[in-house]
Amino acid sequence: MLLRAYGIARSLVMYYGVPGKHRRAMRLYGQFLGAGDVAFDIGAHVGGRVRVWRRLGARVVAVEPQPDCLRVLRLFFGRDRDVVIVPGAAGAKPGKARLALSSATPTVSSMSPGWIESVTADSSFARVRWDRSAEVEVTTLDDLIAVHGVPAFCKIDVEGFEADVLAGLSQPVPALSFEYIPSAHDASLEVLRIVEELGAYEYNYSPVETMRFAAPRWLDASELRRQLERIRPRGRSGDVYARLRG
Repeated sequence: MLLRAYGIARSLVMYYGVPGKHRRAMRLYGQFLGAGDVAFDIGAHVGGRVRVWRRLGARVVAVEPQPDCLRVLRLFFGRDRDVVIVPGAAGAKPGKARLALSSATPTVSSMSPGWIESVTADSSFARVRWDRSAEVEVTTLDDLIAVHGVPAFCKIDVEGFEADVLAGLSQPVPALSFEYIPSAHDASLEVLRIVEELGAYEYNYSPVETMRFAAPRWLDASELRRQLERIRPRGRSGDVYARLRG
């Protein structure tokens, strides 16, 4: 219990306690979201993005499988009628799946055994332990769209399960993001391939939690691949952003 409390406290500091981060996030996501828009947060964790998107006036669908994170989401946003909290995960098809939980570092809890195997070779994950597991309900992006409408923006941060999430989407959305981790480089390229098949997107990249784009202009897929290859040796993770070409 103490380890779980430590893990949640660490996440709260990471997503709520960094000076200036909220302002940068408002500027970044303000490019994609405005009042009345729908936003999907797939892997909402403790709601750092939810807070920003609500400040922008968006209606948020927050999907989160971790019980401890769900308690935080309900505490912070449970009374907000414009936030729908969905307990569970998104995947390729509805059903159930096994979630590997890391009590001390809940940000890396994952439903992808292959991803866990890949990142354990990374020194930055040397102290991470997946010490328990839980069975969770799984829905799909298509099913969420059927209920809530097409999101103006969809964030997918699910520790290696991104390709499975996108396999449950049959239409392009205006904009989305997915996590990139150098030690799982090939998995990220597979996600990029799926996004390319969904629609005509252009891309940018934001390192770690800087909330700033690394490239001065939007890139095509081949340029993004070269960018990710360049940063791969430095082991710097971050988020890839994709928007439909105008």
